[in-house]
Amino acid sequence: MRYGFILPGGDIWTIPEMAVEAEAAGWDGVFIPDCISIDTPNYPPGPGYDPWILLTLIAIRTERVIFGPMLAAISRRRPWKLARETMTLDHLSHGRIVLPVGLGAATDDAGFYKVGEEMTTRGRAQLMDECLDILNGAWSGELFSHDGVQYHVQPMKLLPPSVQRPRIPIWVVDAWPRQKSMQRVLHWDGIIPQKMDGSNTPMTPDDIRAIKAYVQANRQFSTPFDIICEGETPGDAPERATAIVRPWIDAGITWWMETRWSTTSLEEVRDRIRQGPPRII
Repeated sequence: MRYGFILPGGDIWTIPEMAVEAEAAGWDGVFIPDCISIDTPNYPPGPGYDPWILLTLIAIRTERVIFGPMLAAISRRRPWKLARETMTLDHLSHGRIVLPVGLGAATDDAGFYKVGEEMTTRGRAQLMDECLDILNGAWSGELFSHDGVQYHVQPMKLLPPSVQRPRIPIWVVDAWPRQKSMQRVLHWDGIIPQKMDGSNTPMTPDDIRAIKAYVQANRQFSTPFDIICEGETPGDAPERATAIVRPWIDAGITWWMETRWSTTSLEEVRDRIRQGPPRII
């Protein structure tokens, strides 16, 4: 069981400092948003920096924590450039990067929508799937090609390969229990579940149990598979934090992501970071 912290914002100097503080406080992972600008009341206002440069600073300043974007809207990235960026971070950090991916927030209308990026769900899904296929080939260090609808790659080899084998771990956002979405997840290394069953109810530990059972029954790979869940716990009330996290751990999650999306005070965020992750007691 691992515990990560999603840093909701900050300036270019503060974000790496918070990553250092998170490592010192015992968190297992540090993650940052990937966007131009998201216009939503649930997202704290502030500057937006390039995620790959910020992750480079985090990689240099830390020694142990896993890190990555949370999450990367890869339908808005050139796959071959993204392959080099992530591979470089993998080498720089001695194999500590993961790549959580999704279609990109529909509320990102203050950024990508205004510059003419693909915004339909179908179009973004197609771009994402093809990008994942290209990344998988590019990280291998072997000859690969791709002939899709959106991208065409003639046989080529990109060196060096990723440090992590068989690849940099990829976590995919899933629309549970939609079969097409779940079939995509089975090909990769982890799931960030979002409940979309028409009930308009939040994800529950029983949903996590069902997801875990589905993956175990249908995934054809023996490599590790992560189930990620996010939420908030109080750092000054260990027993209450345990009560929040324990049902999710018992259900089968492998990562708890501490979030503070509604907190506009960075000092409150830093206080929670310094208090350390929730512990099962």
